[in-house]
Amino acid sequence: MNRPFVKMNGAGNDFVVVNALGHAFQPTPDQVRALGDRETGEGFDQLISIEPSDTADAFMRVWNNDGGVVETCGNALRCVGWMLMQATGKDTVLIDTAGGPATASRAGDHRVTVDMGAPRLDWAQIPLAEEMDTRNIELQVGPIDAPILHTPGAVSMGNPHVVFFTDRQDDGFVTGSGSLVEHHPLFPEGVNVGFANVLAPDRIRLRVWERGAGLTKACGTGACAALVAAARRGLTGRKATVIVDGGEMVIDWDEALGHVFMTGPVEIERTGSLSF
Repeated sequence: MNRPFVKMNGAGNDFVVVNALGHAFQPTPDQVRALGDRETGEGFDQLISIEPSDTADAFMRVWNNDGGVVETCGNALRCVGWMLMQATGKDTVLIDTAGGPATASRAGDHRVTVDMGAPRLDWAQIPLAEEMDTRNIELQVGPIDAPILHTPGAVSMGNPHVVFFTDRQDDGFVTGSGSLVEHHPLFPEGVNVGFANVLAPDRIRLRVWERGAGLTKACGTGACAALVAAARRGLTGRKATVIVDGGEMVIDWDEALGHVFMTGPVEIERTGSLSF
């Protein structure tokens, strides 16, 4: 079976996007892992299918490159939103996901704004295994008397995130610490791990260890979570530019609506065909 795809990225976070509006697309975890392999497959952080929806313009399904299905992906929402707007001529589209619906709107040439909805800030919504203040949860990495990371903020943007505030962001540190925290018992569904360095009240440098995908060049929901976690601590205002390895995104936690708006780039790399 051959399925055409579009290879896209949002600030470097890369996807293979399959149009499944007319034909069901149900790869096995093994097939997803094989396709995601950068040496022998197409290579991607996430595999995306665009499926029919009764309540929205489309439903977006997301697989990480480890074969697991996840709730949503912010950068993929921009890419899928752009594709749907190009196909329909609309300036705004509604995309449903397993993490809830999101609205995507044009924001310039190959730029899209996504209304990511309100952040979920209660411990049970993230979810955590026990009740805690999600501004500063009780978690540390390293020796008890001298932890190298501690008391991150926790936020769900349709998927679970913790955000540590640190200026240590090298590959080894992010990979070592992120892989430890991803499967910590405090997070029954696993967690995405952000390492945020607040450069100014309106600028954050961010690296993210993504649950099931590892260190990626960008994480849209992670950028939203970092801004929310920083603003809740008074480290930033409610709007900031978040700098990731693959580019920049503007995140705005709207005070009146309570929603988080993410604006960033969309890039088409190539087209191709998947064979099973």
